Amino acid sequence: MKTSELRKKSAAELQTELMSLRKEQFALRLQRATGQAVKPDQFGKVRKNIARVKTVQRALRAGGKA
Repeated sequence: MKTSELRKKSAAELQTELMSLRKEQFALRLQRATGQAVKPDQFGKVRKNIARVKTVQRALRAGGKA
């Protein structure tokens, strides 16, 4: 997900997106722990998307742009 797409979303939408990404991260960890096939690159992608969402949220709270 691109940062420009995230900037267009409201605070509630960003929170929903963050919760969705956290659930996806948990599911990936659960799959890895149970021995199911997981693409290793997905861990980094999800983690970076979480960071992007949190950065945009912080910028919205500060009243500036990310």
